[in-house]
Amino acid sequence: MSKPKTPQAIRGTQDIFGPDAEAFVFVVETFERVRKLYRFRRVEMPVFERTEVFARSIGETTDIVSKEMYTFDDRGGESLTLRPEFTAGIARAFLTNGWQQHAPLKAATHGPVFRYERPQKGRYRQFHQIDAEIIGAAEPQADVELLAMADQVIRELGIEGITLHLNTLGDADTRDAWRAALVEYFGAVRGELSEDSQERLDKNPLRILDSKDPRDRKFVAEAPKIDAFLSDDAQRFFDAVTRGLDAAGVKWQRAESLVRGLDYYRHTAFEFIPDEGTAAADALGSQSTILGGGRYDGLMASLGGPATPAVGWAAGIERLAMLVGERGEIEADAVVVLEDDSRMGRAIATVKKLREAGWKTELFAHGSPRKRFDKARKVPAHVLVTFPVTDDKVSTRVMGDGGEVHTAIESLVQFD
Repeated sequence: MSKPKTPQAIRGTQDIFGPDAEAFVFVVETFERVRKLYRFRRVEMPVFERTEVFARSIGETTDIVSKEMYTFDDRGGESLTLRPEFTAGIARAFLTNGWQQHAPLKAATHGPVFRYERPQKGRYRQFHQIDAEIIGAAEPQADVELLAMADQVIRELGIEGITLHLNTLGDADTRDAWRAALVEYFGAVRGELSEDSQERLDKNPLRILDSKDPRDRKFVAEAPKIDAFLSDDAQRFFDAVTRGLDAAGVKWQRAESLVRGLDYYRHTAFEFIPDEGTAAADALGSQSTILGGGRYDGLMASLGGPATPAVGWAAGIERLAMLVGERGEIEADAVVVLEDDSRMGRAIATVKKLREAGWKTELFAHGSPRKRFDKARKVPAHVLVTFPVTDDKVSTRVMGDGGEVHTAIESLVQFD
C-alpha cells in the first residue's frame, strides 16, 4: 500500500511560527494596549456575512467585490461571503444589534480576512488586520483621535520613517462638483486611457486617480484638483483635522490624488506610507501602505440604516510584523530539570507553583537525564532548577555566574 501524500498548504495562506509568530503577536498586543488607552471597545465579528453586506458596502464595481471575494452558497441556498474587511460587518452589527445607543461608538477588533488575489510580498489570500472605527461622530475631532491612535500604534511598534498621507474628499456637494469635472476632463481623452479606466469613467471616475497604469498617469497629473471645488464647510472640516493633527504631533503631508471611489466616503481619506529610502520602504517594496482609512458618512444608509457619520482605519498585521523586526523566543525565568523520574510529581507541583507566582517556567522531563540537562542549559533563563538533590531540596543556579545553591523547594518562589 502506497504512502498517502501529505497535503500542502493552500496557495496564499501561511503557517506562522517562531520569531515570525512572536512579531505577529507583538503587533496584536501593542494594538490591544493602545486601543485601551483610547478606550475603544473590543468587538468580535463573524468571519462570514450575507454577500449583500459586502456588495452594498464595498461596491459592486470594486475589484474586491467583482474579483476577490470568497463567496459560496450554504446548504440553505443563501449566498455567504468570507469577510474581505471589517468595516462592513461592524456597520451591519451597529444597525442590527442596536448599538446606536452607544454612539459615538469607538470599536476595535482584529482577526483574519480573505481576498482572492495574487499572493505577493506581505499580501496573502488569508491575512490579518487590526481595525478601529468611530461610529456616530460627525466632528473632525473623531478623525483626529483615530489618526492619533494609528500614529501611536506605529510608533509603539518601533517602526520609523512613516508619514501620514492625507486628503479631503469634501462633502456631498463638493464631491458631486469634482466628479462632474473629472468626467468632463477624462472623457475628452477616453480613447487614450487604459481599459480599466475607461470602464471606471462610467462607473467610478475618482478611481482613475488611483491608477498605476502609465497610460493614465500622464493625464492624472493635470486632472482637476478637489481644492477648487471645496465648499466652505468642507474646507473648515479639513482645516480642523489638520490643526488637530498638528496639536497631536502627528506628522502628515497632503496627498491630493488619494481618493476613495465610493459615493458614501466623505471628508478625510488617509494612508500611512513609509518615506522613500527608509528601511520600511525597502522591506515592503511596491506594497507600501501599512495603514489606511477614511470617513464613510454614507455607509449606514447604503445598508438601509439612518444617515450615520463614521470614520475608521485598518492595517495588515503581516505587513506591520515585517517591519518590527525579529522578536526572540519567549525567555524563561526558570527551567526545571528532572534527573530522577521518581520525583516527577514533585517536579510538576514545583513548576505549577513557579508559574502561579508569575515565573515563565519550562520543565525538561523527556529523554535521558543528561540530555535534559544539556537542553535546559541552552535555554535563556534566570534560574536553572535541578531535581533532586535531597528529598526536600533542589539545586538552583543563577544562569551566567555558575553559582549553585541547595534550597528548599518551598522557597523557590522567593529565590532571587
